[in-house]
Amino acid sequence: MINPEDYSYISTLLRTKSGLALGAGKEYLLESRLPAVAKAYGFGSVNELIVILRAGPHQELIKAVCDAMATGETFFFRDTVPFEIMRTTILPEVAERCRRGGRALRIWSSAASTGQEAYSIAMLIAEMGVQLAGVRIDLIATDFSSQALNRARRGLFTQIEVQRGLPDRYLRQFFTSTADGFRLSDDIRKRVSFKELNLLESFRSLGQFDIVLCRNVLIYFDTMTKKDVLDRLSSALTPGGYLFLGATETAFGLTERLVRIPDIPTSLHVRRDDAEIAEQRLRANAQAAFVA
Repeated sequence: MINPEDYSYISTLLRTKSGLALGAGKEYLLESRLPAVAKAYGFGSVNELIVILRAGPHQELIKAVCDAMATGETFFFRDTVPFEIMRTTILPEVAERCRRGGRALRIWSSAASTGQEAYSIAMLIAEMGVQLAGVRIDLIATDFSSQALNRARRGLFTQIEVQRGLPDRYLRQFFTSTADGFRLSDDIRKRVSFKELNLLESFRSLGQFDIVLCRNVLIYFDTMTKKDVLDRLSSALTPGGYLFLGATETAFGLTERLVRIPDIPTSLHVRRDDAEIAEQRLRANAQAAFVA
């Protein structure tokens, strides 16, 4: 059993190192997820693991604990609507701007977990073909968990994983059934560049993006962490860029730098200076496609 003092210590450690706000009454999460970490590092119990953590800086062990506590819930084409808006409206519009500017179209999946979100976008791009012709697309996917990213890079998914949100046509077109599961084609895997990154730390080195997805991540952060991440995400958007948050997430009340696009059936945000033109650009097409 995790005693109150150890629970408080681990909760603070998680919030400081990964942004995860565990809250009260979640001892069962530690008790279910940390035994595997303790065993992997040769400890007889979770309590022994915590004693070592308290004794001094052990960055590798801290990372393993944070990785184990990350939720990692993801599936292909999650919530459907954001991907449909990208396909019908945003990708064609941004691609045309990039053609005129002679630059790459840049997309960032900022909490990629095992890769389903980024690979969903890669499959969309492959299917759109001619609509995006002549535009180089940089698709970057990052996550805190090195273990999740290693799985993502392999592009091997279980039967259950390919049944969660993946259209049958994509399964037939882009996957091969193997003895170990379903392997994504090399063409799709090579479209995504995976990098380890902690959203609590600076991501300025990544540059700016036309489309950023930070979906179903903020719900695990406390208010101050949400504000900090959103402020920095606003700076990561190109002029006219788009930020997708999770269906239940919003920047409202957290930052003045971002504004949600109204009348769009998903949590889509732009920089405040771009709000008026973005509404005009999106409302007609997106509303016709998803509200009618």
